[in-house]
Order: sequence, then C-alpha cells, then structure tokens
Amino acid sequence: MLRLALLIATLFAASIAAANPKIYTYVDAQGLRHYTDVPDNNRYRLLVLSPQDRTASGDRYDMRLLAKASQYDSIIEHAALSAAVESNLLRAVIVVESGFNSHAVSKRGAVGLMQLMPATASRFGVSNPYDAQQNVHAGARYLKFLIDRFGHDIRLALAAYNAGEEAVARNGGQIPPFSETMAYVPRVLKIYKLLGEQPRST
Repeated sequence: MLRLALLIATLFAASIAAANPKIYTYVDAQGLRHYTDVPDNNRYRLLVLSPQDRTASGDRYDMRLLAKASQYDSIIEHAALSAAVESNLLRAVIVVESGFNSHAVSKRGAVGLMQLMPATASRFGVSNPYDAQQNVHAGARYLKFLIDRFGHDIRLALAAYNAGEEAVARNGGQIPPFSETMAYVPRVLKIYKLLGEQPRST
C-alpha cells in the first residue's frame, strides 16, 4: 500500500504550487494514483486537504509531520487489530484530529495524535496522552466503543468522537447540528475512502 505520508505530502506540494488550491485524484486500472488541479474526466475526485486547512486541534498541517506519518504505522496497525477497527479509519481520524502531531493540544484540552480529552484518556487508562502508543490505543478503543454504541454507524461514531457521545444521543441518534461536527464527519470519511482506494504493494 502506498504510504499515507506520500499521499498527503503529494497533496500539499501540489496544492501549494497550484493557482487553484483544489486538488483532484483517482487511481487507474494499474493502481497508479493521478493528481491534477484541472480534472479532465469524471474519474477524478476532489480531495479535502489544502494548505489552508486546519486540524481539529486548531493547527495548520505541517508537511514535515505528515512526511513522517509512517513512523506510526506499526502502532496504528496494532491498535486497530487490538480494538477491532479498521486501521485506515484510525489514520483518517488522526489526519483530521492532529495531522500526526503527537504534541497537539486543542483549546478544549484534547491532547495527542487522536486528540483525547482528559476524561477519555483517564477512562481508557492513559497515563501519558502524549505517548503515541497509549494515545492511539486508547483512541482506537474509544472509537470501537462508539461504533458499537451507535449500531455500527460510522458516521454517528465519528460525530460522537468529535462532539461527544451524549450530544449524539441528545440529538435523537443523529449527527448534532454543530458546524464543526457536520464538517468533521464527511472530512474523515473522505480521507478514509481515499486511503482505502490506495493500491496495495505486492
């Protein structure tokens, strides 16, 4: 599989260079990914990241961190296997939450790669939320809990991850009408889908 770092670094480099910040991509029959700022056929799909985007923690994306994202591959794969969630879903959450900045801290106090709130970190036994392994494993277990709680509806689980599980429950089991959450869910899902479309290496 092409590394997440290669995909995202390419997106950012192309976005910076292009007059139009929107970048489109598709994977051809040979498994090669193509990028353009001017799509010439309907196979291209709009990517959601640009240099102007910010993570959920409020930081701008840092290409240096994204380029080193593969250093977390083994942690993500192990956490995904242990929690029985898809590794690319964890990667997509990390991209949107922290942009692979293990020291990210949001204004609300969420910390680390998966932006764990202190209560969530404590709930899942995290002693150091800046530690990538502890953070990702706890985030994976929490995401699995949310997926199970909301009937395996990934959209609702992601909404709960962003806005809180009670906010989803109070809204009748629907995505809460918060602008941040309503943007967050499709953004994570778009990246998750793109990662799933990446060709696997042999």
